[in-house]
Amino acid sequence: MIIKEVTLWTGNLEKTRSYYRDKLELEISAEAPGQFAVQIGTTKVTFHAVDMPEKPYYHLAFNIPAQQFAEAKAWAKSRLTLNEVKGEDEVFFESWNAHAFYFEDPSGNLLEFIARHNREHPAEVPFSASALLGVSEVGIVTDEVLPLVRQLNDFGIPSWGEVSEGFTPVGDETGLGIVVKRGRQWFFSNLNAEFYPLEMLVEGIGRLSFPELNVVNKKTNDID
Repeated sequence: MIIKEVTLWTGNLEKTRSYYRDKLELEISAEAPGQFAVQIGTTKVTFHAVDMPEKPYYHLAFNIPAQQFAEAKAWAKSRLTLNEVKGEDEVFFESWNAHAFYFEDPSGNLLEFIARHNREHPAEVPFSASALLGVSEVGIVTDEVLPLVRQLNDFGIPSWGEVSEGFTPVGDETGLGIVVKRGRQWFFSNLNAEFYPLEMLVEGIGRLSFPELNVVNKKTNDID
């Protein structure tokens, strides 16, 4: 599943823009009043400013070349603070055959660099932001995991891996929607999953919008 676009809300637009430009060294690919976008590999990620009492936050993961995991981690640690759990700042997911590390941006988003060892991506130059392959995971928060998963299945997105009422991925190793129950703690963080609106453009499927809790809509005229 190729995630071509992701659109998120933020309560901290200016600091978030500076973070992606200066810390992660990503080029601002588009900018307009109240919003900006960065191109992360195959995925365009757009942030829209919103004024609300609660500051929106999400979970995003980015695929990186598997053989560059250690190099990517060193690159990240030289620029930002990694999340730690019991003194560890990385994890190996045996069932997914993947290494990952986590950090948070000024909007409170939980970000992840993940190296999936089942996928080969030649890396001929030192790791930098240009080595990011695209958005690998988007957290989708709901009160009703399995009914929402069934809707996504009906749209043509298969379940992937474990299926449960608390956590069910959909898609494939290129791109996943991580459907989780509201209130579940995000892995490698102190954040509990909360719902905030988001949109995704998925190649071959269309534009998926999650405008409110437990609701997903699809526009097929955006299929690429």
